[in-house]
Amino acid sequence: MADDEIETSDVEGDELPSDRVADLVELIVCGLVDDADSVSLDVTDGDEGTLIEVTCAEEDAGKVIGRKGRSIKAIRTLARALGQRVGTSVNVEVLG
Repeated sequence: MADDEIETSDVEGDELPSDRVADLVELIVCGLVDDADSVSLDVTDGDEGTLIEVTCAEEDAGKVIGRKGRSIKAIRTLARALGQRVGTSVNVEVLG
């Protein structure tokens, strides 16, 4: 069992904290849109934190943003909360 734990921690060590946040954002966005295959994320790690740019089909951009921006605000809140737990500042933007 100890060997398995070492392998698991080695894999987690290779993963950036922003990767976990990007996975969460991708999961949420793919659940909202009609064309999940068109969803792509561009993750940029910088000195001031992580920028996650979500690209999707134009007709799905409104679903990701939501009425009065409520959906994207909720996605940003979840992403920032997870980012804080893993030790990175996060911002999420939608590109239609």
